[in-house]
Amino acid sequence: MTSKDPREAADFIRSRFDRPISTAVVLGSGLGAFADEIEDAVRIPYEEIPGFARSTVEGHAGQLVLGSLDGVNVAVQQGRFHFYEGYEMEQVIFPTRTFASLGAKNLILTNAAGSLNTDMKPGSLMVITDHLNCMGVNPLRGKNDDSFGPRFPDMTEVYDREFQQFVEEEAAAITTKGADFYLGRGVYCGLSGPTYETPAEIRMYRLLGADAVGMSTVPEAIAARHAGLRVLGISCITNLGAGLSGEIIHHAEVMETGDRVKGVFRELLRRVIGRIGS
Repeated sequence: MTSKDPREAADFIRSRFDRPISTAVVLGSGLGAFADEIEDAVRIPYEEIPGFARSTVEGHAGQLVLGSLDGVNVAVQQGRFHFYEGYEMEQVIFPTRTFASLGAKNLILTNAAGSLNTDMKPGSLMVITDHLNCMGVNPLRGKNDDSFGPRFPDMTEVYDREFQQFVEEEAAAITTKGADFYLGRGVYCGLSGPTYETPAEIRMYRLLGADAVGMSTVPEAIAARHAGLRVLGISCITNLGAGLSGEIIHHAEVMETGDRVKGVFRELLRRVIGRIGS
């Protein structure tokens, strides 16, 4: 039987990597190449970590990569677990609670998302300013673990404003160096999946105030804030929402767009981690 205690998972990880972790990163679909940036990397397949589930989706390598990045010790989740894969919310947020048990103070969540804002075309990046939980369930439902956080955690500011500013400043610096990409800001709407949205649903989410839609991030962000971690969210816009472009949406498109922007994404994430870690 696998453990369901994040502290046991954290103890196992410490046995393989004994340096303190300040920042954890979750890499979304098509963005896993960033893990190649980690120096002196220790790679642990998820199946070896007590309590970790397995990634079953293309574009999610399914391993934890630990090491340093410009002097900042990081834990990088190369692939995540999704609610739509059939996992319980407890399993989806298990890595987040493991990072908290490791003593991490910051969590960077990345994802591939569909744009509801026509200014943000495929290949754009979006800083998440807030979210809508439209997944039909809250990951904190059930008996509260007081050792992580309070029964009724505040969600007034899920995504750290200072971290958002870091992203905008570093994106401006990269653009000055000649990189050509668009950085937007917006509200991320988390959905259960695995179907892509209908055009009618896209119209509804736009009316609700969403700028992008996806099938992840929100559970981890809630669990992170519950545990007192500072959170940054960045979406890689891989497609326009259903009905906005007239085109059929494919997962291959998600992977192709992630590959296309990986250079800019790597540079931006490296810079931001340096700012956060300092």
